[in-house]
Amino acid sequence: MRRAGVLATFALVTVSPAAAQSSDAWKPPTLTTTRYDEDWSTLADPAQRTGHWTEQFNYIPLGTDSYASTGLELRLRNETYHNNLWGGAPAPNDSYLWLRAMPYADLHAGRVRAFLEPIAAYAIGVRPSNSPIDQTRTDLLQGFVDVRLGEAHTGDQDAIGLTLRAGRQMLSLGTERMVGTRYGPNVPLAFDGFRGLASLGGATLSLIAVRPVEPGLGSFDDRRSRTRALWGAYGSVKRPRSGVDLYYLGYRNTQATFGGVTARELRHSIGARWFGDVTTWHWNVEGVAQFGRFADGSIGAWTLGSEVGRHFPKIRFAPDLQVRLDYASGDGNPNDHHLGTFNALFPKGKYFGELSPVGPYNLINLNPQVSGTFGNGVTASLAGMAYWRASLADGVYDIPGRLIRAPGTSRARFIGKEIEATVAWQATRELSFSASLSAFAPGTFIRETGPARTITMLGLESDFRF
Repeated sequence: MRRAGVLATFALVTVSPAAAQSSDAWKPPTLTTTRYDEDWSTLADPAQRTGHWTEQFNYIPLGTDSYASTGLELRLRNETYHNNLWGGAPAPNDSYLWLRAMPYADLHAGRVRAFLEPIAAYAIGVRPSNSPIDQTRTDLLQGFVDVRLGEAHTGDQDAIGLTLRAGRQMLSLGTERMVGTRYGPNVPLAFDGFRGLASLGGATLSLIAVRPVEPGLGSFDDRRSRTRALWGAYGSVKRPRSGVDLYYLGYRNTQATFGGVTARELRHSIGARWFGDVTTWHWNVEGVAQFGRFADGSIGAWTLGSEVGRHFPKIRFAPDLQVRLDYASGDGNPNDHHLGTFNALFPKGKYFGELSPVGPYNLINLNPQVSGTFGNGVTASLAGMAYWRASLADGVYDIPGRLIRAPGTSRARFIGKEIEATVAWQATRELSFSASLSAFAPGTFIRETGPARTITMLGLESDFRF
């Protein structure tokens, strides 16, 4: 619970897999967090090579129709807290260092592919003790085999493809509101299971049947969960300037806890997302409805998130202004055998910024922000956040979904307000540095239910990736 909100990496080279490929053939693929979405096969043509030193590792020819790609991430991150969880954390004042190394090897042989990514993750100075997201020592982060069953070109732009994948893998669906990589902590989130991928032109469909991997504190002790399972379908249709996602996710947790009750949860989520970027405007709107069973009662929950922004490329520093508004339902009555608390399942770590002690459960959030580019690889942003409880009968949760403040007898809705500044420098193609400074002032609800000091957090990070 100590670092529930600071689960993010401010890395300029990181984008979602949907944007993994550059639009210009001569440019290398944009680096991704999942890494397996990168396609370096164009380097087989000597005319596509630039002579950059990483190309000898990105594409290694092995024979006819066979090649390997390799890469590496080295990351150091320091986080310093004062009054974590408003002074109610086991170690409210804490400063620690995260270190991780994640090399990968991607072998392609005809229609068969094998992907391997180990991880070495260590933590120094975490109080009162390391958790599994701080340190897993040496373990397997990703390891899978997939087979491309067919690909028939139907035109200059369209191709029909089908791939079956089995093994351990990170998942990034859409903007990671429901299923993400948890990339910011020292130990990202992976899943064991099966995935089917189909594509036709600008349309894709992903079918999944997986279990989350629960990291251990020692080496080679990460195991798939015995209590939680995830399955479903995620479809997306993209056009040059906009797109629509539709999805269904099924979730089972035999040891779920809500309102002090631990029982079996079976939850179904149906979601839709509309996003785009036209001229200087960009937007992302997503809604999810949930139903199912918890203990001996029913589930009925929902969320609606919206982001609308405008960038000004002709103004100095090319500012981008954005406003975000989120609503996630809470439980209206803990005694009516009907659970109304929205469950974000496996959301991205960087949900509301670098410092996010609250998660997308029983929450209303308003978040204006401005960012800009200052040249020589330097970018910066300034954001403000305000948080309210959606239901007065429900409490406040962290990003993994654990209750961190029970509702008690408070009738206050306001949780608190936050301000955050970030700056990042892409020093070279492979090396980046970033810093963030955040403060979260408690509102009436926090003051009425326990410790209520202002949280401050300083994050410093360096990241080397190719």
